[in-house]
Amino acid sequence: MSSMMRAWVVATPGPIDTKPLEFIERPVPVPGPREVRLRVLACGVCRTDLHLAEGDLVPHRPRVVPGHEIVAVIDGMGPDSTEFRVGERVGAAWLARTCGVCRFCLSQRENLCLEPTFTGWDVDGGYATFVVAHEDFIYRLPEQFDDVSLAPLLCAGIIGYRAFRRTELSAGGRLGIYGFGGSAHLTAQIALAEGARVHVITRSATSRDLARTLGVTSVGDENNSPPEPLDGAILFAPVGSLVPTALAALDRGGVLAVAGIYLSDIPSLNYEDDLFQERTLRSVTANTRQDGREFLELAAQFNVKSTVHAYPFDQADRALSDLAHQRFSGAAVLVNFDR
Repeated sequence: MSSMMRAWVVATPGPIDTKPLEFIERPVPVPGPREVRLRVLACGVCRTDLHLAEGDLVPHRPRVVPGHEIVAVIDGMGPDSTEFRVGERVGAAWLARTCGVCRFCLSQRENLCLEPTFTGWDVDGGYATFVVAHEDFIYRLPEQFDDVSLAPLLCAGIIGYRAFRRTELSAGGRLGIYGFGGSAHLTAQIALAEGARVHVITRSATSRDLARTLGVTSVGDENNSPPEPLDGAILFAPVGSLVPTALAALDRGGVLAVAGIYLSDIPSLNYEDDLFQERTLRSVTANTRQDGREFLELAAQFNVKSTVHAYPFDQADRALSDLAHQRFSGAAVLVNFDR
């Protein structure tokens, strides 16, 4: 094996069409204690990667490699690594490490860890031929899915699942989904399989078409209100001005969960109109490993289908540009990592 690998790094954050990513060669990483080296097979293109490239999220290290929806095979083992074997297919996701000792980690809330580490933000991610991950934070993957279909499940799917659970939707409840991209189209399938009535609001015509193919109850654009009051709603679009809109669509006691890591400013809220009658506004922060395991099990049980658009690994910048300009529905995935 060559001692060098190919990777994309965030060189100078800025608008995606100014080419903030740079395609480079760098040494193949060496796994440390209880780490494994992964040879990347596919890596999803997440909106968080776009926020990082454009500077909405400030990189936590210079020239970091983005990407945290990683499907890979284990290529090498660090000292004391015993949980997996070389050649096994695994997934690596957004949560790279937690401290394990803070009050949140000790109370099954590791997503709120005081000293977390995130893949593709704090440590190099999957826009590379190889990546290193801690063995405690990678997932065994359902065998029924191919590499490309699996990639979006590892962040878009997991975070959407956590957002869905944050709505506390009861069986047969009425769910609103605002924005319908890579995460939303996976979450909608879980909600539908569990008996929810799902109403989708998105400005993208192609995304509205995708929603209809999934069998949702209603589809509209940002000028439409759902045809019935909602018991819960998820805001996937990073548009703060939609928060009052979604809150207004909630029935008494309804919950709005904001799924993204970045959101533009929220307009002023009126307590009586927007929040009274026990309506709740909740954020969603990362995920626990239990969220990931639960979601992957349900995805296999319900045979969740990823709508994917494959891009060659050396066209990651084009994939992010297409995501920014809404040139596709569903999720983008980088493939063809082999030299």
